[in-house]
Amino acid sequence: MLSKSQARAFFLGGTLVTFLIFIGLTIYSFMPSNDQTNYSSIDANVERGKEIWESNNCMGCHSILGEGAYYAPELTKVIDRRGEAYVKIVLMSKEPWQPRGRKMVAYGMSEADADAVVAYFKWIGKIDLNGFDRVVSPLSKVKN
Repeated sequence: MLSKSQARAFFLGGTLVTFLIFIGLTIYSFMPSNDQTNYSSIDANVERGKEIWESNNCMGCHSILGEGAYYAPELTKVIDRRGEAYVKIVLMSKEPWQPRGRKMVAYGMSEADADAVVAYFKWIGKIDLNGFDRVVSPLSKVKN
């Protein structure tokens, strides 16, 4: 059994060790070599694609990195799954897109706007997901 002074020393020592580990891990996670955000490859086209994504409320139906709605497909790795040409055709279509009975708005985007959204999707797709290369909607019928 510990005396009162030993218990105090044990508590303070444990608190100090835990605090130092926390500070060390925090510093480690903020080191430039551990950056997983793909921030360095953001350009004006990627920014424009993000603005288009937000102004059209795409997150109202879709999700990226697991955030958003689950009515429509998850788009984190859509360029890897479908390819640039497919995504551009859907975005530039003048007719509503209706896969599996779900209707997507016909945005009829210009080629420049579609290119910007594709650039945004390509940038998102290159973010390091710590080994979780597939982000699947909870509503998906696909099992992990």
